[in-house]
Amino acid sequence: MLVTGVARQLGGRFVRRIQRDPQVDRVVAVDAVPPEHHLGGADFVQADIRQPAIARVLAEHTVDTVVHMDVTGTALSGGSRTTVKETNVIGTMQLLGACQKSPTVKRLVVKSSTNVYGSAPRDPAVFTETTPPKSLPSGGFAKDTVEVEGYVRGFARRRPDVAVCVLRFANILGPSADSPLASYFSLPVLPTVFGYDPRLQFVHEDDVIEVLRLASHEPERGTLNSGTFNIAGDGVLLLSQCARRLGRPTVPLLLPALSWAGTAVRTLGVTDFSPEQLRLLTHGRVVSTNQMRETLGYKPKYTTAETFADFARSRGPGLLPPEALAGAVDRIAALPVLGGGHPPTQSAN
Repeated sequence: MLVTGVARQLGGRFVRRIQRDPQVDRVVAVDAVPPEHHLGGADFVQADIRQPAIARVLAEHTVDTVVHMDVTGTALSGGSRTTVKETNVIGTMQLLGACQKSPTVKRLVVKSSTNVYGSAPRDPAVFTETTPPKSLPSGGFAKDTVEVEGYVRGFARRRPDVAVCVLRFANILGPSADSPLASYFSLPVLPTVFGYDPRLQFVHEDDVIEVLRLASHEPERGTLNSGTFNIAGDGVLLLSQCARRLGRPTVPLLLPALSWAGTAVRTLGVTDFSPEQLRLLTHGRVVSTNQMRETLGYKPKYTTAETFADFARSRGPGLLPPEALAGAVDRIAALPVLGGGHPPTQSAN
């Protein structure tokens, strides 16, 4: 088995976990930079998936399963958005080209994101895997994931003998989460879009590891470890509920002001307040996980609320006690001007 993106915490965790499975003989861990964490007994190969040399790695190690985790929205220390995009898109193209030429590769698992659905005012209440987005993402990580999935579909057509599994993860949170949304929730005060209270879904990093492990193996009887699957914890949380549970006050801003504030904090390097994240914090996003349960055969250990609670514990107390904040948030949310009594994803105007 070959795993990409192992220099990141999530990739390293998956490598350490998958080695304990008796079905796995050897793990080849690949990244452009050496990881700062240990990889157990895995063979680390320093290789940039943007370069054709990745084909030699597949051939030399007679790889039969590839788990592509190097599709991400954040740069490693010192990296830039350009580097991230090149790794996401060009790196995926090179990796798929190498897999296409490899006679030994029989299974491909790709870490994707529910960002492919975008976030728009007229979105359906719940996205299924076959629901087309109302508005395709125009930039950032969301656009990268759309391009990556397009290349993966092309690969699947050219190599029908390879089992291909695309896992669209909701926002990943947990004690060691490293994402733009985790950085946003770590701010002492949360800027929000005036008049909107979006519905959000989360998936715990422990569940991410387990569903990747399940998808990387030969399917058990009654399950199908190929296809495209939404992965998220049960239930949803409103952004106001998230703020309350963190004990962090919110500052509702009109969208132009929030866009300006996002540019400011992004320039300061505080958090990546990208346009796609602004749209998520405006309109939210909810996906169906029926296929994850019924076809893939996976039931997450953590619900959305439990995932967020574990993340919140790891971030420490906020500026305000959650109990004191709860009443104020509820009273503000009930005001008609802020959409009290209306669907949370719709503007009150």
